[in-house]
Amino acid sequence: MKKTLKKIFDMAEKKTNMPDQESTEEQETLTEEQPLNNENDDKISELQAQLDESRNKYLYLFSDFENFKRHAAKERMELIQTAGRDILSSLLPVLDDFDRADKNDSLTEGTALIHQKLVNTLKHKGLVALDTKTGDAFDPDIHEAVAEIPAASDDLKGKIVDILEPGYTLGERIIRFAKVVVGK
Repeated sequence: MKKTLKKIFDMAEKKTNMPDQESTEEQETLTEEQPLNNENDDKISELQAQLDESRNKYLYLFSDFENFKRHAAKERMELIQTAGRDILSSLLPVLDDFDRADKNDSLTEGTALIHQKLVNTLKHKGLVALDTKTGDAFDPDIHEAVAEIPAASDDLKGKIVDILEPGYTLGERIIRFAKVVVGK
């Protein structure tokens, strides 16, 4: 570009110093430079198109990477929340045995303290007992019907008559359904 401007200035200087013979040379040079400008414009538009394409690819990859990071973070949080699910599930029968012994008043004071400590530890780890009571409506999303017995009255039909094992959730996921007897 600087060379082109220099040529134009040189031609303008020659034109003021020389007769008409030089002005024809100047016109030829200017007409030769016009196709060069068209080539430059074509190259510029081609480079602009490549730049736009590269920018679009970059934005797509950036968006894809952000989605990947969000998804990975979500999976990591779920893994952290449910990391001990297997261990907690295997401790539930021990907790059930403690609860049965507590109902029968066969726990000594020391054993009752151990039971309470186990319950508190499991709660601290995110284990929550499902709130299931006799007389509640049977919900197949949180209850597992182990048996059906004839209901004592019509208002107990389709309702929970007895709870054999309580259900538990860890975080928002059910790790054990409540095992219940339903009236029919």
